[in-house]
Amino acid sequence: MAETTQTTPATHPGKVPDPPSGRADGGDVGGAFLTQGQLVRRRFLRHRAAMTALTILVLFILFVYIAPFFLGYSLTNLSAGSYEDPSPAHIFGTDQVGADVFSLVMKGSQFSLQIGFIAAVISTVVGVLLGTTAGYLRRGTDTAVSRVTDLFLVVPLQAVAAILIAGLGGSWWLVGLILGFFLWMPIARVTRAEALALAQREFVEAARASGATTWRIVTKHLVPNMIGTIVVNATLTLALAVLTEAALSFIGLGVQIPDTSLGLVLNQNYTQLGTRPWLFWAPFVAIVLISLTINFIGDGLRDAFDPRQTRR
Repeated sequence: MAETTQTTPATHPGKVPDPPSGRADGGDVGGAFLTQGQLVRRRFLRHRAAMTALTILVLFILFVYIAPFFLGYSLTNLSAGSYEDPSPAHIFGTDQVGADVFSLVMKGSQFSLQIGFIAAVISTVVGVLLGTTAGYLRRGTDTAVSRVTDLFLVVPLQAVAAILIAGLGGSWWLVGLILGFFLWMPIARVTRAEALALAQREFVEAARASGATTWRIVTKHLVPNMIGTIVVNATLTLALAVLTEAALSFIGLGVQIPDTSLGLVLNQNYTQLGTRPWLFWAPFVAIVLISLTINFIGDGLRDAFDPRQTRR
């Protein structure tokens, strides 16, 4: 019968005892000690769904970046006819203007992943800094950050995206920036809650008494102690950004030509779903594959960082 394993403070700073054989984390009997990082890595590597998803995602990323160089397809080569059926020359056929759909899906996957990465990095940095600072300082700072967070939560992303893209253009990096500045709120709320609890801990009180600045306490004491929460939420934000970009581009408010994305490929070909379904399903499956694998990886990271997780 599986047994819940909970990491507990050990006599060695930064170490936790390696649980006996038969426990959820495994380990050798004999008093060996593992660092928290080693325990997290062990739990993640034993999470079958997460490891399977990570393998699939890595292979997919390698494929979409490397395959176009070897297959010789080009987005600028429009010599093929309009709406050609799938063939050895064009695996997914061609679209209305004669562009190779396989090349569009590969390039669209690249841009969608890059947009998601930019958005995840920006939203994580902004959310962590605002949430942690608000939770530590409390009072007026906490109130101000909370009100700003609530304001951003009610602002319609589609309307803001339409205005910004109309004025600045729909390049893929601009879409990533816009999403990054509108997806930080959940991370800010989570890190604020953790900072409120950590701010009362002895090591934070000791740092404050020693004269450490707010910036040092936040970056050296609070953030490192919520790294698990940050990593998990950043991973899930990456998946959310990919889906959000696909939705915006599908309705014409996201990436614009000459750039492309999976959502834009869907937008250009959804009318052919009844007669040429592969034009729709190729980018759709790529979106689902990316979002599902990232979410499974996020679940695995959450279980790995959670000391109360149970291995089934």
